[in-house]
Parts: sequence; structure tokens; C-alpha cells
Amino acid sequence: MIKSMTGFGRCEISDGERRFTVEMKGVNHRYLDVNIRMPKKINCFETAIRGLMKKSILRGKVDLFILYEDSSESQMTLRYNEALAEEYLTALKRMVERFSLEDDIRVSTLSRYPEVLTMEEQPLDEEELWNGLRQALDGAVEKFVEARTTEGEALKADILQKLDRMLELVSFIEERTPQIIAGYREKLEHKVRELLADTQIEDSRIAAEVVLFADKICTDEEVVRLKSHIVHMRETLGAGDAGIGRKLDFIAQEMNREANTILSKANDLDISNVGIDLKTEIEKVREQIQNIE
Repeated sequence: MIKSMTGFGRCEISDGERRFTVEMKGVNHRYLDVNIRMPKKINCFETAIRGLMKKSILRGKVDLFILYEDSSESQMTLRYNEALAEEYLTALKRMVERFSLEDDIRVSTLSRYPEVLTMEEQPLDEEELWNGLRQALDGAVEKFVEARTTEGEALKADILQKLDRMLELVSFIEERTPQIIAGYREKLEHKVRELLADTQIEDSRIAAEVVLFADKICTDEEVVRLKSHIVHMRETLGAGDAGIGRKLDFIAQEMNREANTILSKANDLDISNVGIDLKTEIEKVREQIQNIE
């Protein structure tokens, strides 16, 4: 399957008390770059999350947003520091005795002293937490890949259409080149006759001049290679192997090189115009390939 590097996926998992919401969106990038935003409470899972992403995504800049909510009443507990309370009480009694003060110590008073009563967050059950997070991640990744695949197939269809157009342009160049050579020979013969009047024209000399001209404008090799690259790109798209974006980009670069050579050899307005159209189509293909994973 051909995959685009742009896509979006979202999944929300809730078990009544805990809720995980995962959103991810991707854009083009030369390599895989995952940017994760999540609560500090689940930072311990970052390595596992990145490993999960790499299993399904090969290239692209991916922004991953994770929201975790826990509405359970048991997540906070009250901690009573008896040893510290005893130290406070001993110190207060000594003050009463030393300074002959009224002993008005009450539980409500003692409980307000620092660290006697504190609220503590219960330790998380990492395995249970990861199971919930994993479900949300899997759901978001599935939708993300699905969106990428849908767009990838659209890209494939568009590129194949452009390859068809390129073959039409290459065929025109193939058919036009012999006509240019024949026209050149005719013009050359006509010009020589005008210059030499009734003098006998040597066909061998004209033929030699035509051969030189034909060799100068010959694009047979470039056309053959260009057609081969078009076929290769078609086959690569048809195979749909994972991570073919770089390979397709390399093929497109080779196609552009051949088109440049054809254009530089052009000695005919029609071929020049077709050569420009050919380069335009190749550039369009290259732009679309930049979106493929």
C-alpha cells in the first residue's frame, strides 16, 4: 500500500474512572520525527510510545498529543505522621512547663502543624495504566495509518496519470526527430542547389552533413532511458512496498536529468515546447512524491 506522510488519527478510551485521549497528526519530513506532548504522570512510557510509533510509521513529522484524566476518589490518601506529631507535642509540653503557660493543646491545633497531616498521591499501577494508554494509542495509530493509506492511493492514481502524459510526450519526441532530420536534409539540398546552380551535387557530402546534424540532435539514448524510468516508477508504485518515497524520488531525479539533456539538444520549436511540458510533468510528479512515506 502506498501511504502519504500526512494524516490524522484520534482515539478515546475510558473505563469509567480513567480516560485516555490520543490525537496524532503527520506532515512531510525526510525521516521519522515524533514529537510527544503528554502529562508528566505518564512520562515513564515515552520510550514504549516511540517504539510503538516506529512499528507503523516509517517517515514523517508526527505530533502526538496525549490527555490523561483520572476521576477516581482513591487517587489521593491522607497520611498521618505520628512520629512528627509526637515531637511537636513533646516540644509544646516542655514550653508549658518552662514558661508556666496554660496547656491549651488540642488535636485541631496539633493537626495544623506542618507535615503532621499530608495528602499523598497513591502510586500508579503502571501495568494497568499502560494497558489503557496502549489501547488509545493503537486506536489512534490505526486511524492515522488508514488516513495516510487513503491519501496515498489518491497520490498513486495522480502520479500514474502524469506518467501516462509523460509517455505521450516522449512518443511525440520519438516521432518528431526523424521528421526534423528529413527536413534538414531537404533544406540543405535546396540551399546547395541554389549556391552551386547547375553544378553536380555529391550525395555523399550531403549525407555526411546530415549524419553530423542527426548525431548532434539525437536523443535516442535519453528517450530510451526516460521510458525505462517511467516503467520503473510504474512498477515501483504497483509493488507498493513500504517506505518507497525515497526510491521514487531518486527515479524522478533521473527522469529530470534525461529531460534536461533532451531539451538541451532540441533544435526544433515543437520539441522544445514538448521538452518544457515534459519537465513540468516530472516536477509535478516530484512534488507528489514528497508526500509519500
